[in-house]
Amino acid sequence: MFLIQTVSVKKGINGCNNLSIFDIIKEENNLASFSSALFLELKIGFKNSKLKFKNFTPRDVERLKEYNNNFFETIKKKDLIVHHPFETFDAVIEFLNQAAIDKKVIAIKQTLYRTTLDSPIVKALISAAENGKTVTALIEIKARFDEEANIQLARSLEKAGVQIVYGFAKYKTHAKSSLIHRREGGKIQTYFHLGTGNYHPVNAKIYTDLSLFSSDKKMATDVEKFYNYVTGYSKPRNLNKISISPVNLRKTLNQNIDKEISNAKKGKHAEIWAKMNSLVDPQIIDKFYEASSVGVKVFLFVRGVCCLRPGIKNKSENITVKSIIGRFLEHSRIYCFANGKFMPNRNAKVYISSADLMPRNLDRRVELLVPIENQTVHEQVLDQIMMANYLDTKQSWELYPDGNYQKIKYSRKDSFSAHDYFMNNPSLSGRGKAKLKIKPKKLNLRLVKDGT
Repeated sequence: MFLIQTVSVKKGINGCNNLSIFDIIKEENNLASFSSALFLELKIGFKNSKLKFKNFTPRDVERLKEYNNNFFETIKKKDLIVHHPFETFDAVIEFLNQAAIDKKVIAIKQTLYRTTLDSPIVKALISAAENGKTVTALIEIKARFDEEANIQLARSLEKAGVQIVYGFAKYKTHAKSSLIHRREGGKIQTYFHLGTGNYHPVNAKIYTDLSLFSSDKKMATDVEKFYNYVTGYSKPRNLNKISISPVNLRKTLNQNIDKEISNAKKGKHAEIWAKMNSLVDPQIIDKFYEASSVGVKVFLFVRGVCCLRPGIKNKSENITVKSIIGRFLEHSRIYCFANGKFMPNRNAKVYISSADLMPRNLDRRVELLVPIENQTVHEQVLDQIMMANYLDTKQSWELYPDGNYQKIKYSRKDSFSAHDYFMNNPSLSGRGKAKLKIKPKKLNLRLVKDGT
């Protein structure tokens, strides 16, 4: 398996700190020879086993087995989050497959930003329409590099009886959502899936993402308002829990950062952990600088472009920026705020999102920011996923004030790989009672810098 990621090897341009590997090769006028070598290796494979990753098969979601793999019964009991690719993306597919054939399901709503024409997600939507369900699919035809494919996809779904919506002319709809209405006992029960990644079965094998399944009534109402917004252009009002860009997502992030700033000024513990693909937005960067200047500890896990400079005295000396470059491409977006106590804690505000911290995501795209409230899921995202990112040394690069990244040095004692941890430990919310005896290794907070 090959994966080309953005690697920070020298200073970027216009204040940004990253160049891709292709940029470096272009500078050396060696792109043609590199491409030939790469595709030759893709064709014949590596003969040296040391250059290959060991085979890895994603885990099943064990908790589903306790309910005979019935998604509706499982989700009704309590929220569930699935961590891809360590837990199988088949869970998302099966959620829609069950809805497509369930006689009690009356309607399905689905966003599609980037997928494949032969996607099992698409097949499930077609099956649902053929079985008499009311199926609505919002297809973003402005998805970069997938414009033509998405137009073909829309035509195929429309022929099967799926109602197609193309969203806004002004905004791209980048949010990841499925909504299912099911008739139960004379009432309509709503189930939904909200994710950080696209409904793309191939990418789901190499991208790290999160899938939240829930039937929370207030959150379901917000998801319904989101669909009213993107299908009927009715601006959502009085949202209960979820934030939507460009409506109020930026405001919610600013309010949480301001709360940490206020706590720091009051002498309370103040800390922010945030994970994203890119950090470019000037307003958010200024907010992080403001937070750092009053003593808020800010830990940022930025896989790609970062236009913030950490470690500058009296401005960003309380900010640490890391980038994890490993077997899987880090893609999930997670935003955590200490809320007055030392991290990690059950009182912390934790969100997952489809949005990076870029002007396009916060101002020109329709995105979702989703609070994590169930205690087990909250612990999984904060104490397991974010903690593992914090502790990682084997795959981590740290950004320095001069704009250069340096590989974090570590000893055998401090050696830790987040990806290895996730591959070998069950998730907290997905393991089920059958896995209670096989508890994931508990991670303890310690400062990781230059191997100390």
